[in-house]
Formats: sequence, C-alpha cells, structure tokens
Amino acid sequence: MAGCCGQDAKFEGVSADYKRRLWAVIAINATMFGVEMTAGQLAGSQALQADALDFAGDALTYGISLAVIGTSMRTRSLAALGKGVSLLLMGLWVMGSTLYQVLGPGVPEAPVMGVVGVMALAANLASVMLLVKYKDGDANVRSVWLCSRNDAIGNVAVIVAALGVWGTATAWPDLIVAAIMAGLFLSSAWQILAQALSERREHAHP
Repeated sequence: MAGCCGQDAKFEGVSADYKRRLWAVIAINATMFGVEMTAGQLAGSQALQADALDFAGDALTYGISLAVIGTSMRTRSLAALGKGVSLLLMGLWVMGSTLYQVLGPGVPEAPVMGVVGVMALAANLASVMLLVKYKDGDANVRSVWLCSRNDAIGNVAVIVAALGVWGTATAWPDLIVAAIMAGLFLSSAWQILAQALSERREHAHP
C-alpha cells in the first residue's frame, strides 16, 4: 500500500556517491559558463548567452543542493524555493532580453554557435549521465535533475539555431531558440516551486 513502510520516502541526497557526482557536475557547469558566455558575446548569439546563464544557474543550484543535504525538510524545501525563484527570474530575463534583441540589428556567427553548442552538449550529456541515477527525489534533488535536463535540451536547441542562422542568414532562429529556452526555465521554475511548497505543507501538517 502506498505510504506504508517508507514506500513514499524520497531520496534526500544523503549519499557520498551523490555528493561526488555533484562536485563533478559543478566543475563542468562553471567551466562551460565561462566558455559559452564569452563565445556568445563574441558571436552575438542570444541563444548561447541564454544557455551560458543556464550553466551558471546550474552551478549555483548544485552548490546550494550540496550545502543543504542532510538538513531538515524545512531547510531543504526553502532552498528549493530559492532555486525555483532564481530560475523564474532567469527565464524572465532571457525572455525580456530576447524581445529586446528582436529590435536590434546583426546576425549571430553560426559557426561559433555550432562549435560551442556541440561542446556544451557533450558537457551536459556527461552531467546527465552522472545524475540520472538520482533523478527522482525531494524538491532539492529533483531541481538538480531538472536543471541538468534543461541544459541538454538547450544545447540541442542551440545547435539547431546555429543551423537555422546559417541557412537563413537571419537572427530569427537564434531568437526563437532563446525564447523557447526562457519558456523551459519558467516551466522548470513552476515545477520546483510547486513541489517545494507541497513538501513544506506536508512537513507542517504531517
């Protein structure tokens, strides 16, 4: 029966193996944030810069996740709420800056977008493989998985955008992908916030 004998208990991250994997993923994300943000600015690509922000957000998310592992449900759900809000703000910023770029001139450098997109995809696939074993858990653990998944999807989208920019010689594919990524940030923020709030209510009223 559901709810009996701990069947509904969720993984809380209390595992030496999980912590080692998180440290590895933090290093991957921090490195790729620097690479992709620099390349995005040089190439004039909004999609690359949006993806770079995703890397930065993930590195911060994983760091917070490590810090609250083993703490009370109240503390962990509060951390998840903070991460959900940060994803929400990131999504709003990317959406706003993308709308602003619609009015701006210039076409991104498709070759740079493609090469960096492939590098970022490889980095994120490595992160996904490291974390897939722990994709289910409380809001704190699940936020880590959702951010990793977002990165992999975002990198595929950047590569598609690069092909679109190259084929059309316009910035529209880049802007469309950036808008889609903003929507993904907002969707993930909603999922994290909803689960974190639910866990706080369950903890308050067991």
